[in-house]
Amino acid sequence: MSSHYHIHQRIPRIMETVFSRNREAEENRQKEYLAALTIQAWFRSVRVQAYLRHLHHSATIIQKHWRGHLGRAVYRVLIRNLVLVMRQNHFNAMASKIQKLWRGFYVRKYIFDFYSRKRYLEALILKNEIIRREIEEVREQKQSEKLEKEQIEAQRKIDEYAGKHRYLLSTEVVPGIYNSPHKPHADEMEFILRTTRPHPPEKPKVKRDNRSGKVIAPSPPLPLTDPLPPIAKQPQGPFRKTEKVQKQRYKPLQPTLRVATSFTSTEDARAAMKSKEWLMRVNDNIFEPFSKRERDYDPLLHTTSKYGHLPYGTRFFRETSDANNITSDRFQPVVSPIPVFEKLNDTYSKGTETVP
Repeated sequence: MSSHYHIHQRIPRIMETVFSRNREAEENRQKEYLAALTIQAWFRSVRVQAYLRHLHHSATIIQKHWRGHLGRAVYRVLIRNLVLVMRQNHFNAMASKIQKLWRGFYVRKYIFDFYSRKRYLEALILKNEIIRREIEEVREQKQSEKLEKEQIEAQRKIDEYAGKHRYLLSTEVVPGIYNSPHKPHADEMEFILRTTRPHPPEKPKVKRDNRSGKVIAPSPPLPLTDPLPPIAKQPQGPFRKTEKVQKQRYKPLQPTLRVATSFTSTEDARAAMKSKEWLMRVNDNIFEPFSKRERDYDPLLHTTSKYGHLPYGTRFFRETSDANNITSDRFQPVVSPIPVFEKLNDTYSKGTETVP
């Protein structure tokens, strides 16, 4: 009975505690709900991100294997094409070598015939000799014609000079300049002057009218007139005053723009522009091309080594290996060398003999 009494007394306190706890639960319900939502969102995002990373990793592996497969297929095609090109180039080189050897053999045996070439050169020597003789004859003929023309022209000039200077001929009283008494014999010009006829005097030229062509009679001499009277000290007429004439005569010079400008104005302008440019210049070092720079020569790497210069490019230009040859003997031509061909450019023919 006592316990029931104690419980009955504690009912209000219990009810107050329950109500307070319910009130606190209601107040914290929204916060707990938001906290639970946050935890759930974070967990779901972590799970989705892990799944996406798994998908990305799987897709990367698939793409890697697929791209490797495609690359290997393309590489196989490239290798196949390269092998085909190499084989084609090798076959072409071998065919070119075979054609070269066959053409050389064919040309040496059938085209460049030694005896036909020899007959051709002998005929060429004879023809050259005939042409030389004909050219020499034509040259001598032209030279003789030229000398004859010069002699005729010189004789004409001498006759013309003698006809104009016949007055220099000697007389019985006065000797001429070509017949000096101090000389034992007369000059040759003296005999030429004696045999040459004098030229007649030139007739006056007849004046004719330009339009009608009629002969114009010479004008009569001018009549003699009385001299003019002397000029007076004070000239008569509408003349200006003396001071105006003096002012106009001694007025200052008014040169044009072309005369007033200096003859070296262009050079002066260039010099001024250069001086102004020098003032505004930041760097005074003059730019020079590489060809004018003084610096040591840097030897090339592929032509110089620590043991000296390489012989390739200075002594020989093609690397040869005698071990690859079939035999050690040198290549022999089909026909022996022709002595006439060796002397063709070093000698000239004079008749039937060959002169070096």
